[in-house]
Amino acid sequence: MAYLRNAWYLAAWSSEVRAAELFQRRLLDEPLVLYRLSDGTPVALQDRCPHRFAPLHMGKIVDDGVQCPYHGLQFSESGTCVANPHGPVPGAARVRSYPVAERYSAIWAWMGDPAQATPDSITPFEFLSPEHWCVGTGYLRINAHYELETDNILDLSHIEFLHPLFASEAVRAAKVQSLHEGDTVWSKRFITRDTPPDFIYTGFNIPRGELVDRWLDVRWNAPANMVLNVGGVISGQPREKGVQLQQAHVFTPESATTTHYFYAVSFPRAMGPHAEQLARQSVETLRGPFESEDKPIVEAIARNMGTQSFWDLKPLLLSIDGASVLARRILAKKIDAEQSDQPPA
Repeated sequence: MAYLRNAWYLAAWSSEVRAAELFQRRLLDEPLVLYRLSDGTPVALQDRCPHRFAPLHMGKIVDDGVQCPYHGLQFSESGTCVANPHGPVPGAARVRSYPVAERYSAIWAWMGDPAQATPDSITPFEFLSPEHWCVGTGYLRINAHYELETDNILDLSHIEFLHPLFASEAVRAAKVQSLHEGDTVWSKRFITRDTPPDFIYTGFNIPRGELVDRWLDVRWNAPANMVLNVGGVISGQPREKGVQLQQAHVFTPESATTTHYFYAVSFPRAMGPHAEQLARQSVETLRGPFESEDKPIVEAIARNMGTQSFWDLKPLLLSIDGASVLARRILAKKIDAEQSDQPPA
């Protein structure tokens, strides 16, 4: 399968990779082992010993490197073999080392040419910076191609039907915009004069019984990094008088048929101790519908598609598909451009 390789992919939440522990995750069909040096710096190596192909994550950390569990070969953080209990170190004994960067409560891995890996090109998620925000993080593994998940977030017209809690005439009558600014795609949904569920009144600090104007604005950047701005205000008032919360929805392909789904919510530390509790509670609240409503339908779509691609099936496109189609086309152009620069095999 063709992936965009010269890109930063969210490999793990920072909290998943603990000191003195090895953590494994497969990205873009490649097995990685992640760990931290003694000073806390994250490392990502190919999770496959070149000798007999044993998974290195089953080994242990030795002197800031990884020792293979099978025959004891030891690899440094650069991927170079530094110890061979059975004789001299073979010159060809090494594993691939991936550029990594830790930002926005996450560890990001660069899967392409290391010379092009600049951390400043990581998609910005400022509201996930732990210095100023209490961040709640969640994870699901989805049995579907990652672009199906992109479609799901960029087209939120499904909330009326997939999430009964939000079914209302106001949701159905929402004004929708799909636009792009360079390689950034926006899907903007504005709902007016709504009577939402009680928890939305609470979250937006609006008295119950008031009609509510609210917005769901999604920002997409390749390969599948999205911010969802969720806001609400008393109907008729300007947005500036309302409350806006931000969510992260990031999809990293594990393989052609499986996806890592990373999601997060945050609240400013300036709110005090209550912010941390709110972040944890909010991310747990999100997990319910993600797991019981979104995940089953996306996985069912993947099964129904079988081995056929999205475009080969000639999908019927509706007005609500504008943003997801833009994102698919931008990503495809980036992959094509990247592959055209590669020398023949």
